[in-house]
Amino acid sequence: MNVTKYEHACLVLEHENQRLVIDPGGFTAPLPPLDNVTAIVITHQHPDHWTGEQLARIRENNPDAPIFGPAGVAAAASDWNVTTVVDGANETVGVWTLEFFGGEHAVIHESIPVIDNLGVLVNGEFWYGGDSFTVPPKPVASAAIPAGAPWLKISEVMDYVAELAPKRAIQTHDAVLSDKGLALSVARITDVMVGYGGEFTVLRPGETLAL
Repeated sequence: MNVTKYEHACLVLEHENQRLVIDPGGFTAPLPPLDNVTAIVITHQHPDHWTGEQLARIRENNPDAPIFGPAGVAAAASDWNVTTVVDGANETVGVWTLEFFGGEHAVIHESIPVIDNLGVLVNGEFWYGGDSFTVPPKPVASAAIPAGAPWLKISEVMDYVAELAPKRAIQTHDAVLSDKGLALSVARITDVMVGYGGEFTVLRPGETLAL
């Protein structure tokens, strides 16, 4: 299984010539034409994680690709026939086994309502928590780790990585950081992972890592 990182929080996984697209949002440049997309996952309704324009680009070549997301996504993307999933849900589409865990977005501020957010564990191996520090109830081999956001501080990310303890990880949610800010976050995450024998890889948009 391979993962390709696009700008900010969008990831495309590939396995046996099938693709899974996660969080194609507005902070991501228009996605290139993608074939063989057999599923789309949207972790929550914020526009940096999905837009109708990005979904239209994906669906142009993949009109039957189902979209999965929590209730807030189904309401926000009501024109797209989203399959609503909940904590503990399990969906199998093509080569993808998708297990959903969590329930709520991390708190940004007490004045801002907390919305639905579900992380996804792909094929029992790759974990992406969306905008949360949810740790799934089973070990994960690899993960996407948020590098910067209005809802986090680096000490929380470090604690999250230590608890999650993936053997391999890449960064996500990084469009809000300058190059220097990203380097700082990467250094702190790397320190934690090196401490238990893990490996952290920084991917630039369009780069791919074999998991």
